[in-house]
Amino acid sequence: MGDHAAPGGGVSQPAPQGPLEGMTPSDWAAAVEFGRKLFAGPCDFVAAVPTIDRLPPITLTEVAFAGRSNVGKSSLVNALTGRSTLARTSNTPGRTQQLNFFSLGEKLLLVDMPGYGYAEVPKAEAARWAEVIDLYLRGRASLRRVCLLIDARHGVKKNDLDSMDWLDQRAVPYQIVLTKADKLKQKDREDLLAATAKTISRRPAAHPDIIVTSAETGEGIPALRAVLGLFAAA
Repeated sequence: MGDHAAPGGGVSQPAPQGPLEGMTPSDWAAAVEFGRKLFAGPCDFVAAVPTIDRLPPITLTEVAFAGRSNVGKSSLVNALTGRSTLARTSNTPGRTQQLNFFSLGEKLLLVDMPGYGYAEVPKAEAARWAEVIDLYLRGRASLRRVCLLIDARHGVKKNDLDSMDWLDQRAVPYQIVLTKADKLKQKDREDLLAATAKTISRRPAAHPDIIVTSAETGEGIPALRAVLGLFAAA
């Protein structure tokens, strides 16, 4: 990945490969700036969906955020939008119990999904979440990408692999986003990136890019905004 200067002489951001491969530095800078403006604009709560029959009508392209409980999904959504209370955060894993939809300037829908893998959630409740998530991911025509969040401190766990298997089998495109990267030393980060890249290298639905983020320091946030901005309505 090459580093490209951000507009206005700001901090440079690594340009992902994959769908952005072949972009010139100026194209990438424009994507970063578009993402910045998009996520700085209005972001409104649309719906909290506890059951599949209450999904909002399809109006915009959707990007969903999935991952283990306490992986930092809500914190990442808040960091992306620059709003500290948009998505609910908690020190108690398992608090997100619905599909939460947010409209980003009426150009893109962000979907904060219930976390998985938290043992203290009652089995019946976990099964209900799993069914809603399954039906949403399988049947939502407007869903363009799932950001599968992985806690950088712990790396890929079995329930993450199970989620990848499910997404691969149903051809639901997903991209790995590492969270809490500020907690890692550089050597540990390099090892994690290499191991994660190897894990997804033969997975058919996985995007090859791995985006490294920190909601605390803002690392990777401009790059993720730029990538998600590619799905926004013109």
